[in-house]
Amino acid sequence: MVAINQNNNIDISGLNSPNLSLNSNLKRWFSRNIGSWKSERSYFMKKKNKRYSICMNLKIEGLTNKNEWKSHYKFSWSPSEKYEFFNENPEFKESGEMEAYLKDHQLIREKFYLSEKNGISNIRQVDEHEMIFESSYEDWYILEHTRLIDMDNFRYRVIYSWNKNILEIVETHHETRIVS
Repeated sequence: MVAINQNNNIDISGLNSPNLSLNSNLKRWFSRNIGSWKSERSYFMKKKNKRYSICMNLKIEGLTNKNEWKSHYKFSWSPSEKYEFFNENPEFKESGEMEAYLKDHQLIREKFYLSEKNGISNIRQVDEHEMIFESSYEDWYILEHTRLIDMDNFRYRVIYSWNKNILEIVETHHETRIVS
């Protein structure tokens, strides 16, 4: 009988690396979101006391990285048609893309949706299907719940955005995976 690794040559030098701190549950959850989505959104703008309904195309891609322990992602979005919403609310980007990567229980973003500033979203895991993202930048505080539903064919997102401690935007997104 031949034993595996008879010489006991085990390289544990990488086990003390800070790069090993990546949370595998987060990485697995994010990989379940990769793909194209039809995002039907409702926005309530408190300051204007106005509601909007729009449909966006959303794409989430996993990017390769030199460091195998860092999970990089690219998020891109565009409207499914022209909406007056973007003319009336120019702080919202009609289309664009953003790259981000996971580090511990944080999503490090190259920019935020309502800003060109980079930043960090803290992540809390509710269960294997839902994550909560908490972000602060400029005068904004954002709380976002994202839940995968029905074997990852649907996503439900609710986002609360406070500006200077006043709740200004409430969003709900019902997203359907687009199968190509």
